Amino acid sequence: MARQGLSRALVSAAWLSEAVRAGRVGSGLRVLDASWYPPKERNARQEFKERHIPGASFFDIEECRDKSSPYDFMLPSESHFADYVGRLGVSNDTHVVVYDGDEVGTFYAPRAWWMFRAFGHKEVSVLNGGFKNWVKEGHPVTAEVSQPTPAVFKARLNRALVKTFEEMVQNVSTIKFQVVDSRPEGRFRGTELDQGLESGHIPGAVNIPYRSFLSETGHEKSIEEIQEIFRAKKVDLSKPLTATCRKGVTACQIALAAFLCGKQDVAVYDGSWSEWFHRAPPHYKVSEVKRNK
Repeated sequence: MARQGLSRALVSAAWLSEAVRAGRVGSGLRVLDASWYPPKERNARQEFKERHIPGASFFDIEECRDKSSPYDFMLPSESHFADYVGRLGVSNDTHVVVYDGDEVGTFYAPRAWWMFRAFGHKEVSVLNGGFKNWVKEGHPVTAEVSQPTPAVFKARLNRALVKTFEEMVQNVSTIKFQVVDSRPEGRFRGTELDQGLESGHIPGAVNIPYRSFLSETGHEKSIEEIQEIFRAKKVDLSKPLTATCRKGVTACQIALAAFLCGKQDVAVYDGSWSEWFHRAPPHYKVSEVKRNK
């Protein structure tokens, strides 16, 4: 893929601001706020109503998921995704730009980016630096909520970009693909609880915390820096790679980082540690902590 195409995975605030100013947000360019926060901390939808990028719509990850699953944020069906994004004015010809308002810069936006790609949509980008840098740089915000014209979106799941529990279990012995875990080191090692769960990791996994790929300002690091991060962990981007985390969200930061380096086929284990903890046998949960039972 040409470097121009790869860089399309990220768009700058300056580029998007110019598109907003020029009135290009519409059927050909849709902007989606994919923010999500723990309910007791912040209200993403309310914050969107109060302040967002002009012309943006709210991509509610609570609505665009498999609600029948016991695990958080699992991919919805093809028809559910198609119907949901179609109501946001997204067609198969739309360039989608996703962002979120997390203080780290980018948190949930890569998940939305990966979801679009998993359902066959290639024209999707993440706003580099997120909403916090958009505001910091003085770009326009509004409280006016636009009503996009519904569009027809046809979704087709690319199963190569999604790993199931069964595939992850099989890989422990076959090692057909590398596994990178994006959670903080303490949770990966098992020395701190993982949002209420005992922590640890899948056998053979390598730990690269997702924040490793973000600069202090919350922008993506350079391609050269990202390549060095993978090299330092002995992750070979020429070979199959699957990303995992707590619930399939920050794993998408791994997929995005690798994509920027030219690797477009990183899969995400959608159930991640939430599913693995509940379903894997004890000897498949690696932890440095031996807890009393």
